[in-house]
Amino acid sequence: MRANALAPYKRLTIKIGSALLVDKQGQLRKQWLGELAADITALKRAGCEVVIVSSGAIALGRGLLDLSAVALTLEQSQAAASVGQIALSQAWAEALGNHGIVTGQILITPNITEERRYYLNARTTIATLLGLGAVPIINENDSVATAEIRYGDNDRLSARVATMIEADCLVLLSDIDGLYTAPPATNSDASHLPEIHAITPAIEAMAGGAASHLSRGGMTTKVEAGKIATQAGTAMIIAKGTDSHPLRALAEGGRHTLFHPAHSRAQARKRWIMGTLAVAGTVQVDAGAARALQTGKSLLPVGVTKVSGEFGRGDAIGVNNPDGIEIARGLASLDSEEARLVMGKHSDTVLELLGTGNRAALIHRDNLVLVGAQEDSHEPS
Repeated sequence: MRANALAPYKRLTIKIGSALLVDKQGQLRKQWLGELAADITALKRAGCEVVIVSSGAIALGRGLLDLSAVALTLEQSQAAASVGQIALSQAWAEALGNHGIVTGQILITPNITEERRYYLNARTTIATLLGLGAVPIINENDSVATAEIRYGDNDRLSARVATMIEADCLVLLSDIDGLYTAPPATNSDASHLPEIHAITPAIEAMAGGAASHLSRGGMTTKVEAGKIATQAGTAMIIAKGTDSHPLRALAEGGRHTLFHPAHSRAQARKRWIMGTLAVAGTVQVDAGAARALQTGKSLLPVGVTKVSGEFGRGDAIGVNNPDGIEIARGLASLDSEEARLVMGKHSDTVLELLGTGNRAALIHRDNLVLVGAQEDSHEPS
């Protein structure tokens, strides 16, 4: 276990729970947020990209609307979220703005991470914000979500976001410093687990049993988030967030639980492309392009000789060699109409035809998998 738990990672997704941001009276913990903002600033200065998944909208909205009932109706929760989301975004903008950091707000519902077109749009927006030096602040859109169409907890939402943006690590800041063999509040014999190499049924049992779609918060949903993240090649850390400067504490060796990724991100992406996406179309390439793919290069339009089928950007397509044998599969950067327009043409001509905002590659090497034995020896960088 490294002394600085965050040192290996260059892109972090950090999840902040409601209880960390808002006190029992429904007031923002402004000093704590200011200290966290200082920690985020330090990470960015060290070259790390940061995405925040922030709870707290409903909790803040309750206070602003003077909703004192222990349990709110769905309509009251949606109204509280609507009011609280404004206050929450303002709080983040002010806290990070004090350090010269711009924030961007993104509200997400499950269809955004589960439907391909929305997924790609959200990922592009987040990547653009990161490229411009901003910190995206993400939350579930509770003002319109119903019980039937919501994540239900921001642990799993943060895991979906982390995998969507290919974060190196997901950090769950909580009221506890990691996973224990039993609930430490009720079991004095509970032992802290510093590292988890695989989430087994025994690990799930320590968290309170296998997670289900009915779970709400607690350690169960954190372990469920760990399953989502680690299977996609993203590490996960559970750490205590209640004290001041929680990220600095992690960097200084604070106690936590590290969930190791089950695969590298590249391996996980390959498994996903090969195993879960139906091929929407195919392209045939010349011998030179086929050889280039074997060395880990992107597929450029100049090497394409034929485009078959109708596909959109982000769809999975097959790549056939001159003999019609599939040699690779990947996610298209262009739709089929654009691909037909630019096939056989050099990159400068492609950009003239499609505009400089488009990628010159038909399939970028990061989104391309070689089929069969050819895949094993070349890992896209």
